Amino acid sequence: MRFTRSILAASAVAALSVGTMTALASPASAAPNTTPQKVCGSGYKTVNSAAVGSLGTIYLTYNASNGHNCVTTIRNNPGTAVDMSAYVWVPDTEEGDSDAGLFKSFAGPTYVRGKGHCVDWGGSIANVYVQVVGSNCGSLKEHRTTFTR
Repeated sequence: MRFTRSILAASAVAALSVGTMTALASPASAAPNTTPQKVCGSGYKTVNSAAVGSLGTIYLTYNASNGHNCVTTIRNNPGTAVDMSAYVWVPDTEEGDSDAGLFKSFAGPTYVRGKGHCVDWGGSIANVYVQVVGSNCGSLKEHRTTFTR
């Protein structure tokens, strides 16, 4: 099961990287003080995060009132549009969402119903990719991978 989860996460990241190379510029942009709550919505609380090198942070948020997770990738220094991505995946239900393209400030939001399930999530900025597998599973330990292309 763990091997399958890793394959799915790797496939998601690979698909996102292909998508970011072929996507057209997107109008999404925000002020330098963008927060996960501004991107995902006011009911979402940050439950996990992962640095994308020194370029920015990927945030996993959760809304207890509707049971949804949201992931967004936010740059530290918005500016010229660069390849960015954000994704969230629930292996148990095989449901997920992703966003990839050329963005000035953030990628996402991406949403999935995740109440009571482990989630895989991640994203990228420029050529730095982060994936988190088996996250928010209670006592189980998540697995994080960061790589560049």
